[in-house]
Amino acid sequence: MPEQTLTIGHSPDPDDAFMFYALTHDRIDTAGYRFRHHIEDIESLNRRAQQGELEITACSLHAYAYLSGRYALLASGSSTGKGYGPILVAREPLGAPELAGRTIAVPGTLTTAFLTLRLFLPDFRHIVVPFDEILDTVAEGHAAAGLVIHEGQLTYVDQGLRKVADLGAWWLEETGLPLPLGVNVVRRDLGPEAVAVVARLLRQSIEYALSHRQECLDYSLRYGRGIDPDRADRFVGMYVNDYTRDFGQEGRAAVRELLGRAHRACIIPALPALDFVE
Repeated sequence: MPEQTLTIGHSPDPDDAFMFYALTHDRIDTAGYRFRHHIEDIESLNRRAQQGELEITACSLHAYAYLSGRYALLASGSSTGKGYGPILVAREPLGAPELAGRTIAVPGTLTTAFLTLRLFLPDFRHIVVPFDEILDTVAEGHAAAGLVIHEGQLTYVDQGLRKVADLGAWWLEETGLPLPLGVNVVRRDLGPEAVAVVARLLRQSIEYALSHRQECLDYSLRYGRGIDPDRADRFVGMYVNDYTRDFGQEGRAAVRELLGRAHRACIIPALPALDFVE
């Protein structure tokens, strides 16, 4: 039978490139499927997923609240941090209460970072800015603060910015749980057999990356937007971890807690189906 080509959407950052490398570069047996990249910022992927454009995609857990009818949630591939996560930064030392009612630059309203910020600081105004322009936006005074994701969590100090809060640290203190940010989903209309195969292959790709770390890290550096190898290594280590292999009981509990709080706070309209396909 001819190979079936499936498109994988992921964001242009080292951790996603690291975990998908084996799947898209023929390092594992792909069971008659061929996988190709579609690389775009996470908020754009969230919007594409709303239209069902990609068979497999990374998306924000926040966005998944609106996607569960069309996509199944995979147990593997999450970007989850325990005690760290998106960082709120400003030009001068500020406490979180001082940002009430002020303008914060955010990377998208469907990002989990934005959802978590709304739980952390319910009263603020926001402007949506591409994730890789947020540090400049804050440094140039166009917003009182910025919500930083991806490698900006490590590089904001280079622009003289100050940390107001680490939302992952706040979440751990609040709940004792890790903060699940990004997830991977597969379109349900591929059918149960294909969905199960995709879940297995994604897990194998992650296992390959973790056991061939240097090979996959060297590849992922091209998505590092100029960060040095040491920082890229650190960033990949932050978000490709045991929760990425499988959410596990703690990761599953964290997903339910975050979405449950978002629902009670009227941030999402309903609790989505949580498949955790293995």
